[in-house]
Amino acid sequence: MRHVYLAATGQNRGKTTVSMGVLDGFERRGLSTGFCKPVGQRTVIEEGVPADEDAVLMKEVFGLPEPLRRMSPVHIPRGFTQAFIDGKVVDDLSARIREAHASFAASREMLVIEGTGHAGVGAVIDLSNAAVAAMLGAPAIIVSEGGVGRPIDEIVLNTALFERAGVRVAGAIVNKVDLAAKPDLARTLERGLKRHGIRLLGVLPYRPILSNPTLAMVLEGVNGETIHPGPDQDQVIGGVSIGAMEPQHMLQRIGPRDLVIVPGDREDVIAAIVHARRIRAPAGGDVTGLVLTGGFWPRQTVLDAIRFADLFATVVPDDTYQVASVVHDLLVKTHAADAGKIREIKALVWEHLFIDRVLEVAAEARSG
Repeated sequence: MRHVYLAATGQNRGKTTVSMGVLDGFERRGLSTGFCKPVGQRTVIEEGVPADEDAVLMKEVFGLPEPLRRMSPVHIPRGFTQAFIDGKVVDDLSARIREAHASFAASREMLVIEGTGHAGVGAVIDLSNAAVAAMLGAPAIIVSEGGVGRPIDEIVLNTALFERAGVRVAGAIVNKVDLAAKPDLARTLERGLKRHGIRLLGVLPYRPILSNPTLAMVLEGVNGETIHPGPDQDQVIGGVSIGAMEPQHMLQRIGPRDLVIVPGDREDVIAAIVHARRIRAPAGGDVTGLVLTGGFWPRQTVLDAIRFADLFATVVPDDTYQVASVVHDLLVKTHAADAGKIREIKALVWEHLFIDRVLEVAAEARSG
């Protein structure tokens, strides 16, 4: 069985996006491919068992037959780290991971192993990404995101920790790169990484649909009460604006298709946004929707104006900061129901990632 270990340089770098695209690429090459998330930090209950949400996502998207206990052998619920440090965790977590990993060898030609965060994440329970990759004998591929200096710095730093653990870093992938604005950036990144002996395996261009949630996802995420559903809750938001200034200033700062988070008692801001939407004003006229915070409902005349403008709007009890934090977390999630986003991920990775290079990397490190 061939295998690769996908790690990242930090949170929200697009590691799950890359994992999904790589798994799809292997399958397109006709390879029977499995997925394993050895250590998960975001645990959900699925099929009556706890599992990392990325394992659940891959199982649903690709119809993988393996039970979740094999795809997600170790997960870290709240309080687990403290219990581990206090010596209250007696399970052999490493053995659980090795057993799950070995179980794929009989039925899979290829295994995508997805890490958790950067190379050192998990060290507190003796299961850092570097330690797990070393234990499984898997070459590491490091995922970072756009820019020049930051991704190279981050990749070099993570490479050092992997190599210290005896893990071969087979290459790097840089995600969310604005290739339209900087078409030569891929070449620059390749040269910059080569100076440190690191191979660039692909550069993935930035796509808003891969970073931003739909209105339906926002509604579910903030657990809001709908004022008006708007014309299309499957619409992807362009960005997020906070309604915390005078209306005339606010309108000038709203980006294309922005979702505006504003206290429900700021009727002046709400009315200005709704009016701009209704007349399709150059400033603020293409707002995607409103999230009204604090549990405040505007007066009936304002509610009627929202509905007349056919503008998505929901009311939530939380304050603006809390809601903004929730929406930010939604910016990087992929759900099995996001059919359009998943299609885009698969097409993007297939087009821009050198999947044959990744296959070469995996072929050099067989297990089982």
